[in-house]
Amino acid sequence: MSVTQTTTPIQLADGAVAIGGRPVLRHIDLEVPAGEFLALMGANGSGKSTLVRALIGLRPLTDGRLSLFGTPIERFHAWARIGFVPQRGGATSGVPASVWEVVASGRLTHRRLFRPLSRTDRAAIDEALEVVGLASRANDGVGTLSGGQQQRVLIARALAAEPDLFFLDEPTAGVDLANQISLATSLARLKERGATIVLVAHELGPLASLVDRAVVMRDGRIAYDGAPLADHAVHEPAFGDAHTHHHHASHHLHDHVPVVRSPLEGGR
Repeated sequence: MSVTQTTTPIQLADGAVAIGGRPVLRHIDLEVPAGEFLALMGANGSGKSTLVRALIGLRPLTDGRLSLFGTPIERFHAWARIGFVPQRGGATSGVPASVWEVVASGRLTHRRLFRPLSRTDRAAIDEALEVVGLASRANDGVGTLSGGQQQRVLIARALAAEPDLFFLDEPTAGVDLANQISLATSLARLKERGATIVLVAHELGPLASLVDRAVVMRDGRIAYDGAPLADHAVHEPAFGDAHTHHHHASHHLHDHVPVVRSPLEGGR
């Protein structure tokens, strides 16, 4: 899979989100160019996961304008272009299934209902398993895998859809170092192919070398947007005082749409 993108994957202007009437995100301006690996960081409760859910339509904006690949979110229907791996959870939700079957479910957006998998579908599934290093476990039950391996199955499921824009929400949380390194290898291959990647992380660990740009959330706002930061710097009280501008003019220190349901809810 090689990725060619001609429009900006993410453009959010003055975005805001409220949950139960309480403001959670305020005055968010964010643009992510094609092919960038963005680390969205911050402490628990800073708003980073809520921001990702807003960007893929799982949380409606209460204010602001959001476009995906140049299309306003309310008119966006090309969900096959977006891959989303939520925070770690069971890869099968208790339903017995093989690794291959779970990954194959990622092809649902590419074929008509009740149609058998095509040769193209099967090639995409096999390639996704290869990318995450689980080709040899394709016939194994997902329940026999470790937590870190199950996380890689979910990533392969999203990869099988051949997305142009890929979101991962805390993929290394609770995952041992060996699986974090395997994940880094998988994402490096995806990055080489030109995909745009948004990684939500508390700490980067082995993924740090892949990051092109860091955005740090604090109290529902963007506090830093610039060059990658070391894990310890993200959590220092005064880190934002020396803000570094990214090469895109819209990135800066920040002081602010419609309800759209996304088919990405619950995975694919």
